[in-house]
Amino acid sequence: MQNSRRYGPTRRSFNGLALLTAAFALLAPPAFAQAAPSASGDPVTIVTLGDSLTAGYKLPREAAFTNQLEEALTAKGYAVDVPDTGVSGETTAGGLARLDWLLADKPDLVIVALGSNDGLRGVDPAATRENLDRILGKLQEKGVPAVLAGMMAPRNLGRQYQEAFDSIYPELAQKYSVPFYPFFLEGVAMVPELNQEDGMHPTAEGVTRITEGILPTVEQALNSIGATPGTSASAPGRAG
Repeated sequence: MQNSRRYGPTRRSFNGLALLTAAFALLAPPAFAQAAPSASGDPVTIVTLGDSLTAGYKLPREAAFTNQLEEALTAKGYAVDVPDTGVSGETTAGGLARLDWLLADKPDLVIVALGSNDGLRGVDPAATRENLDRILGKLQEKGVPAVLAGMMAPRNLGRQYQEAFDSIYPELAQKYSVPFYPFFLEGVAMVPELNQEDGMHPTAEGVTRITEGILPTVEQALNSIGATPGTSASAPGRAG
């Protein structure tokens, strides 16, 4: 299924914000609302708060992560809508800045997949941690279930930076008790045939590998909010 639109009724405003952001950017606990899906018949909306790795950098739209994830879940019997919400160049600070825009359309589940650009730019891990902490905290406050996809620091930045950065994700996943996929690029990073010429952005085949890897974690999150295969109702984890 090819998803050819931007997210939500405010898509024009979102597109403008996305361009501005890109220009400046070069398991669930009781606190997360979880009730049975409604009988509205609407698909479950899954929003990915991500960067070029989820936006499908230099790939046809149908090969992007959001489209491949939607197709994979649909093939398993889930009724889902996974709009294109990635912004190339996005940092954790940029993701935090646009989170309210994404929540305005009341998604049922948010996949947080940010941090790769923080690492590439050598952003202080303390700042990355703070941004991700605030993102997950706001999602919890709004009662929106989340999945956290981990990232790893570039190995050329030294052991101290690497350890400080890599520890962010498992520690925040534990703090907020969210479904956790340890490394978004698992099985793809440093594999030449699964990456484009720049060595950083996955090919369509690389995105397929990413999707296959994270799929069980996303299914876990969907099942926890009552969205099971064959269910066509919207989950209740709504931002208010």
